[in-house]
Amino acid sequence: MISVSEAEQIILNQRISLKSIQLDLNDCINHMLDEDIFADRDFPPFDRVTMDGIALSYSHWSAGQRKFAISGVHTAGSDSVTLNDDSHCLEVMTGAILPVGTDTVVRYEDIEIQDGWATIVTDAVKGQNIHRMGTDRKQGDLLIKKDTLITPAEIGVLATVGKSVVRVKALPKIAIISTGDELIDVQNKPLPHQIRKSNVLSLKASLQEFNISAGLFHSNDDLEGTIRSLESIISEHDVVLLSGGVSKGKADYVPEALEQLGIKKLFHRIKQRPGKPFWFGTGPDQKIVFAFPGNPVSTFLCYYRYFIPWLQKTLGQPTTTNYAALWNDFLVKPNLTYFLQVKIISDPKTAQLIALPMEGHGSGDHANLLDSDAFIELPEERSEFKKGEVFRIIKFKE
Repeated sequence: MISVSEAEQIILNQRISLKSIQLDLNDCINHMLDEDIFADRDFPPFDRVTMDGIALSYSHWSAGQRKFAISGVHTAGSDSVTLNDDSHCLEVMTGAILPVGTDTVVRYEDIEIQDGWATIVTDAVKGQNIHRMGTDRKQGDLLIKKDTLITPAEIGVLATVGKSVVRVKALPKIAIISTGDELIDVQNKPLPHQIRKSNVLSLKASLQEFNISAGLFHSNDDLEGTIRSLESIISEHDVVLLSGGVSKGKADYVPEALEQLGIKKLFHRIKQRPGKPFWFGTGPDQKIVFAFPGNPVSTFLCYYRYFIPWLQKTLGQPTTTNYAALWNDFLVKPNLTYFLQVKIISDPKTAQLIALPMEGHGSGDHANLLDSDAFIELPEERSEFKKGEVFRIIKFKE
């Protein structure tokens, strides 16, 4: 067996090349940009009014004029206008082009309007409330670098420069495979010896948060059948996630099937609980295979502890490591890294995250995940952990 940190490093070192594709702007959120984006014109493209009020020439204000005749109204979206008599003013709206012949905007809150005249009632007047042309970016400036993750902020800038179609990295094509003769589809009524598929549906739901629609497949406990189904699935996908069939039982054929298909094992078994039998390997053409133990909590833990960080790195997304303090003392008997299910709360006085143990009844206790929202990672070199000690947490709920 290898350690948790060794397994993590092996996985994160495996990379796949994502294809370059073009997507409609509305569909490219959470994709990695595959082109540099430049400003097609100055930002802003004109001297922009930033307050509703009046536009005037500051020279008249500085000469002592406080009352200005209103020559008209200028709204956002209108063509440029000129203040022909610079001793007058124009009413202007936020977003409008600053009228030619003006250099100051005084907001409505600082003026009184009566009978077509605006009287300024504040002394705080200068060349103000104007967003000058090109002060944010100049035409031709690099706005967004290639390999940037597209978030709502990038969507806004892409729209501003007219990128209705964007070149991005394609999301990986992922297959999720359940294994086991005991599994049946959700809509069916199980016999006493059967259970409904659940692990694969949890994983598929999680991947939807990344805009990835994974394919769902099933393999029964049969070596030849497993080889045939895996061969087809692996050839058509970049990444394969398996649940079950990796332990030492007589019907656990996944490792042997993967070996016969030329998938190189990088490790099998980690010094951890739950999830010790986790298998990981790579194949030709950068194929990546994660084979998780079949017990629900084991699958869940391995998916969030190892696969999600790998996926985030592959997609160029930021990763964060969170920590929380134990609510109470805890004793672990095995010499393994122990992932304890916990409920996370925030101390209102210190804002520190606190982990309340929700141990459950082993790796088959799927329902216990309802009461938990994270795993806390207790290192293998110790067996006793004290209240208040801080350890890494792996969150699966916000």
